[in-house]
Amino acid sequence: MPLKDTVLALLVVVIWGVNFVVIKLGLHGLPPFLLGGLRFLLVAFPAIFFVPAPKIQFKWLALYALTISFLQFAFLFCAINVGMPTGIASLVLQSQVFFTIILGTLFLSEKIKSLQILGTLIAAAGMIVLAKGGMSNTLSAIPPLGLLLTLIAGLSWGFGNITNRIIMTTSYRPPILSLVVWSALIPIIPFLLCSWLFEGGAVIVNSLVHIQAPTVFSLIYLAFISTIIGYGLWGALLSRHETWRVTPFALLVPVVGLTSAALILGELLNGPQMVGVAIIMLGLLVNVFGTRFLAWVR
Repeated sequence: MPLKDTVLALLVVVIWGVNFVVIKLGLHGLPPFLLGGLRFLLVAFPAIFFVPAPKIQFKWLALYALTISFLQFAFLFCAINVGMPTGIASLVLQSQVFFTIILGTLFLSEKIKSLQILGTLIAAAGMIVLAKGGMSNTLSAIPPLGLLLTLIAGLSWGFGNITNRIIMTTSYRPPILSLVVWSALIPIIPFLLCSWLFEGGAVIVNSLVHIQAPTVFSLIYLAFISTIIGYGLWGALLSRHETWRVTPFALLVPVVGLTSAALILGELLNGPQMVGVAIIMLGLLVNVFGTRFLAWVR
């Protein structure tokens, strides 16, 4: 990969890694469902006036939007809102890798390899160590509900990945930016409906009337920088290079997430949590690079 594209890939990693700290910042001023609704409202408008609509069946667009956009971020925002540390959330969310493998086996008849099973088991062991470490120290506690919600967010992302694979096997493969922008129209309604039902009209009005600059910055970052610029650059890289050259960069997102959370929010890990993080990263590495490593050794 040329140096320019390597730099772009690393830029996306930084954008997506810092994204978790920005979510925490946004939740200081807006409740989670309202934050999600406004985020995707800004993703869709005014971009839909400049980006052509994807030529795919509406059912696939809706399924993609409800899984990878609405459910993933609804659960993730709620997880961080109930106290899930943002750095650890950035790592646990990568459970989507393993959920995608399992769902691909169930729904797409993809064959799961022994190294993928091994990587999944290693990562699962790391999750257990991480959870126990979070319960052993009140200064860096991991709320069980927050961990569960983040895992469900990863599962939702996994379903979105499967939907994306199905969409990309159609005769017309839509540009990723077109898919992201137009699918953003769909989660706006369920996000705002959930906000009205669970957060209340008074909270919505009060949050909007008293919205402050940090919250506005958070919305701009989540909508334009993280979503439109981030996905736009990522899609461009995938269009120019093989997936195996590009996707491993995503493993650096939790590294940036953990580092930015420590530097900006003061979220420090205790010893057992560090061990859990290391085990999970090992599971991800075995999953992504295991086959290539064995081929190289042989």
